[in-house]
Amino acid sequence: MTIVASGALAHPTGPTDKGVGPLLRGWRERRRVSQLELALRAGSSARHISFVETGRSRPSEEMVLRLAEHLDVPVRERNALLLAAGYAPRYPETPLDDPAMDALRQGVRRLIEGYEPYPALVVDATYDVLAANRGVAMLLEGVPESLLRPPLNAMRLTLHPEGLAPRIRNLGEWRGHLLAQMERQIALHRSAPLRTLYEEVAAYPVPDPVPDAAGEPAEPAPHFALPLRIEHDGRVLSFVSSISTFNTPMDVTVAELAIETFLPADPATVKYLHSLQP
Repeated sequence: MTIVASGALAHPTGPTDKGVGPLLRGWRERRRVSQLELALRAGSSARHISFVETGRSRPSEEMVLRLAEHLDVPVRERNALLLAAGYAPRYPETPLDDPAMDALRQGVRRLIEGYEPYPALVVDATYDVLAANRGVAMLLEGVPESLLRPPLNAMRLTLHPEGLAPRIRNLGEWRGHLLAQMERQIALHRSAPLRTLYEEVAAYPVPDPVPDAAGEPAEPAPHFALPLRIEHDGRVLSFVSSISTFNTPMDVTVAELAIETFLPADPATVKYLHSLQP
């Protein structure tokens, strides 16, 4: 398993030439919060919030960060707000291969390797795969080399008609889940690259569903989460996924990392994956 260097992700932020006021107003309206409600949360007044949004008052650096926190503004966009207000960015963006990230890389590596034989991977804000364990490699067996060239992208690998899509037995449900997930991320982060990726994968033709072997009906889905039902070597494996992020990140790179783990949803999947271990 290799941690792929991230570098700068270059996600365009909102325009800063309009000043911080319109940007803050845009985030407030996106979150559907009134000026009064935001003022109460931030310990300010609706009048002051109004003055900031219209440019009649320049907020302090502390106020920009406080408003951003209460509006749940992503870390990358908080830097954009600070720049628009005339302040230096607060949060660095450190590449994953930087020595300062040694502890993070080693911790993530231990985490996803320790999850084997179950699949686990690490993605960035546009779902490029930065690390994956042998459980993921097993699921990708037989995928064309053209889709496996760096940078690997989890959404392309999953939804491309030559990728995993033809093997996913509940593709309609799983595809809908992934597209809805991306829509939520676009609304939160306002990322142009993510929207471009969404438009690409949403336009992929959907392969015809593959019937279960011997015409057997699909097992009932666990009520607690939507399963991914995927064929491997003549067997149908069932997983439920969980996504983890870092608590209170202070770096843009770290803020945009997500660790996705796939938990077996039935005993047959558990037994099969453990049988593959040397």
